Amino acid sequence: MKKTFQTLQELADCVGQEVAVSDWIEVTQTQVNQFADATGDHQWIHVDVEKAKAGPFGAPIAHGFLTLSMLPKFFQGAIEVVESGMGINYGLNRVRFMSPVRVGGRVRGRMKLLSSTPIDNNGLQMTWETTIELEGASKPACVAESVVRRYP
Repeated sequence: MKKTFQTLQELADCVGQEVAVSDWIEVTQTQVNQFADATGDHQWIHVDVEKAKAGPFGAPIAHGFLTLSMLPKFFQGAIEVVESGMGINYGLNRVRFMSPVRVGGRVRGRMKLLSSTPIDNNGLQMTWETTIELEGASKPACVAESVVRRYP
């Protein structure tokens, strides 16, 4: 369920809190193959289904960076700021890949707002801790601290 905020300040008031949890998203072999084509990373653990089944994970796995690249999808599906016209990725402070995401697995993002700082043009720079949960796993697939700039 999408959490809606009227203003950026209303969102900024949530510093220190878990703000939203996205819906589950299934990771498909098609996504993995397209990501491999886009990045040039065709390692067999991602794209050779038969070889990967006999490999260390028992199935093909998503690229770590594919998992990380789902951050915008998690945010767009879980948080809306009515009076915000634009958001941009400003970077990452810390990323850890803790569990492999097997093709067919489902992931979701759990977003906690760590900080919010005013910036130029009435914007906010927000630092988010996003835990990418892997359905049925005891450890998350990834924990990433992302920095986003939002503008009215």
